[in-house]
Amino acid sequence: MNLGGRVTDEVEHYRKRGELRGLVKTVRTRPPERLRWRTAMSTVTEIAGLLQGYNRMRIEEPVRELVLDLDDIILRRETTLDARRNGVDLDRGEILPSHTMWDLKRTAFLTGVDINNLSRYIDLPDDYSKPIDTAAVVLVGRAFSNMYWSRSQRLRLRIVKEKSSSPLMRHEQYILDRADYDSDLARRWAALSKHMVQGSI
Repeated sequence: MNLGGRVTDEVEHYRKRGELRGLVKTVRTRPPERLRWRTAMSTVTEIAGLLQGYNRMRIEEPVRELVLDLDDIILRRETTLDARRNGVDLDRGEILPSHTMWDLKRTAFLTGVDINNLSRYIDLPDDYSKPIDTAAVVLVGRAFSNMYWSRSQRLRLRIVKEKSSSPLMRHEQYILDRADYDSDLARRWAALSKHMVQGSI
């Protein structure tokens, strides 16, 4: 493989050939950065998430050590969350902040989101002093934010007016009101997710 190529292309090359050692070597020897290297790491952890036993360990442990050694705290955090999305848990208390159920309840109240929506996708403890799965909360919160933002934009695109616009019809105003409501929900869920990762090491 041409070492001068993109890190994402090199990882894809080893993925197709099933060469696990080449996957790990590629991300370890390339300089970490927030675009292609992060994408390559996401591909590597996605592959690891599909494996079991020794083969999984051959990827997961070296990658975890690599992530822990990153100087860029944002890249470290986002790479960890990417891995978790792929079913690989690289964080054992060293990267993401620890929160209790009380912390989550308080943050949900302050940001104005319904915590019951989270409980549909995450196992939340009944005891307020128990720790929560921070990564899961952040990922689900971001997913909600993206969903509401996308829906808001789709609703706005349905209202097409001429430059010399006439007054909005009642159903058009309703659509715009709903778009504003979804935009607000998107901001609220984004705020909750942001707060949950504040203090990442």
